[in-house]
Amino acid sequence: MLAKKGAVALAAIAMLISACSGGEPRLMNLQASGNGPDEFAILPPKPLQMPEDLAALPEPTVGGSNLSDPTPEADAVAALGGRLRTGTGVPAGDSALVNHAGRYGTSAAIRPELASADLEHRRDNKGRVMERLFNVNVYYKAYEEQSLDQHAELARWRARGVRNVSAPPAQDGE
Repeated sequence: MLAKKGAVALAAIAMLISACSGGEPRLMNLQASGNGPDEFAILPPKPLQMPEDLAALPEPTVGGSNLSDPTPEADAVAALGGRLRTGTGVPAGDSALVNHAGRYGTSAAIRPELASADLEHRRDNKGRVMERLFNVNVYYKAYEEQSLDQHAELARWRARGVRNVSAPPAQDGE
């Protein structure tokens, strides 16, 4: 009987110690399921194509880029209808948008400010002991008050007469 109580007490102490882990709070609990390669880190090359003019091919350089090398950032920008920025500063076509977005002022330290506020929020909403012990995802619960009800927002804008053709159709029961 005494050994049984000791085992229960030892298990309770172990749970308390494991639940009080230090460090930065993690809400998503994303982990690799094995120790194999990361399939998202492998980018397939672009298909080989015969250029119209062989003299227009760039001179090969050691360690340089190749025409068949993947360019995921440029491909994503092109797929979304944008233009890839090559220099610094704001492109001329985007200056009106940037000026409008910054009309109330901007903060040069916005990234550290947001990182600090988010860390504080995650520390305050890191989940209960059993959720942390069993690696339960508490991300959505922690940020629930900041989430947007997409269907209510769509109804609000449609009531104002604003059309949004990209909105998904309502599912059954919504």
